[in-house]
Amino acid sequence: MTTMTVHLQRREEVASDTMAFHFDKPAGFGFRPGQAIDLILPDPSLSGTESARHAFSIVSAPHEDELVVATRMRDSAFKNALSRLPIGGTAQVDGPFGSLTLHNKRDRAAVFLAGGIGITPFMSMLRHAAHTALQQRLVLLYANRRPEDSAFLSELQRLEGDNRNFRLVATMTRMGQSRLPWKGATGAIDEALLRRIGAELPDPIYYVAGPPAMVGALQATLERVGVDTDDIRSEEFFGY
Repeated sequence: MTTMTVHLQRREEVASDTMAFHFDKPAGFGFRPGQAIDLILPDPSLSGTESARHAFSIVSAPHEDELVVATRMRDSAFKNALSRLPIGGTAQVDGPFGSLTLHNKRDRAAVFLAGGIGITPFMSMLRHAAHTALQQRLVLLYANRRPEDSAFLSELQRLEGDNRNFRLVATMTRMGQSRLPWKGATGAIDEALLRRIGAELPDPIYYVAGPPAMVGALQATLERVGVDTDDIRSEEFFGY
C-alpha cells in the first residue's frame, strides 16, 4: 500500500447526520469495489489520544474520477476534524485494502445485508455492476431506523430501476419516529425474510456489513436458516 495526497472537492449530506466526502482520485489509484482506505488527516488536534487515521469503505466505483467516503457524523475528535477540513484541503489516503469483494462465479447470486452506514461497500459494488452491465443476480437487504437515516436510498432505488439483475429490499425498524412516508417493508431483517430471499436465488453467497452487534446477529440468523459459513462474508463497522 502507498500513501497518496488527496484534496477535498465537496461534501454532501446523504442522510440525517451522515455526510459523504468527495476527494480527487490520485493518478494510478486502483481498487476493487468493496475495498477500503485509511484516511489520514493533518489536523493537529488529532495528535496524542486520538488517531489521525480512520478506515473507510470506498463508496465510489473504480470507473469514477473521485474517491468518496461516507460516515455518521458523531462527536469524536476525528469526525470533528473531518468536518473542519476545508474545500481544497489536503489529506492522505493509504490503501486500498480489504477482501469484502464480489465473488467471481457469476452463476451464483450475491445477497448484500447492510445496516445503516454499512451500505458503503455495497454502493461501490452496485455502481460498478450497473456500469459494467454485470450479468449476475444481486439482492440488497438494507435496514435502517427511518427513511431519514437511509444513506443513498434514492440512488439505490434508481439503480434497481436501471438494472434488471438487481433487487432492493429496504426496511425500516422505527417508522413511529419518522416524519416521512414509507410504503416499503418494516421490521428487522429476520429469518422469514432471509428464507424467502434465499429460496428465490441460485446458490447465493451472503455479504454482511454494519455495526458489530448487527453483523453478529445476522451471521447467527443466516446459520439458523441453513447457510453454510463458507458462504458468509462480513465486515464490521466500528465507530461509524
